[in-house]
Amino acid sequence: MAKVIAVANQKGGVGKTTTVVNLAAALALKNNRALVIDLDPQGMATASLGKTKEVRKGIYQAMMNGRDMLELIQGTELDNYYLCPGSPELAGVEVELFNLEKRERKLRDALEKIRRQFHYIFIDCPPSLGFLTINALTAADSVLIPIQCEFLCMEGIPDLLAIFDQVRTYFNPSLSIEGIVLTMYDERTNLSKQVAEEIRRSLKTLVFQVVIPRSVRLAEAPSFGRPIVLYDIKSRGAEAYLDLAQEMMKK
Repeated sequence: MAKVIAVANQKGGVGKTTTVVNLAAALALKNNRALVIDLDPQGMATASLGKTKEVRKGIYQAMMNGRDMLELIQGTELDNYYLCPGSPELAGVEVELFNLEKRERKLRDALEKIRRQFHYIFIDCPPSLGFLTINALTAADSVLIPIQCEFLCMEGIPDLLAIFDQVRTYFNPSLSIEGIVLTMYDERTNLSKQVAEEIRRSLKTLVFQVVIPRSVRLAEAPSFGRPIVLYDIKSRGAEAYLDLAQEMMKK
């Protein structure tokens, strides 16, 4: 039975999609069947895996039209690594969901038939706290929160944790926090060190030990449609995500 992990942060540009794409790839490289669900209307996870031009159907059709997700999932270059793409229709799904019954369960219901096919399912959430993110949190076993090592990136965490508590109260009482991942860490600057220390002081054991560095190779990989372990496995970014995968597996 797959562990379903929603990767969420309402602030954009914190390394959310980078973490989804590369952590799932690292886990696949360690013999886990991993699926990425691109729930962001911008489709960045889909684009990062080189699938943008091919997308005709994806997670929207599973949630809103009742399509079997197994028909929508695509393979990638990496064995054990799969994608359920985002598509342009996701941009209007917030409005479509508004008047529906059990609107928060659409993704959870779509996932039920495929959970036994994978070890890990990652949901790349949009940078907002709307119905799509609530669907992801309702469907998930846990939530993984990437935080960029800058002071302003800490401000949105209380709002996200408040939504987490509401979802756990009303829709998904078993939802837990998988952890917090520090991203875009620049060891050359005092700012990154200070932010990392403050986050660890405030959130203690919730924070993963592995830190994701700021990396040119990580930034380049999406333009080639490949996760970092295929683009440059010897890079610091690849090593960091492989280490994060190992830390997650031990948890």
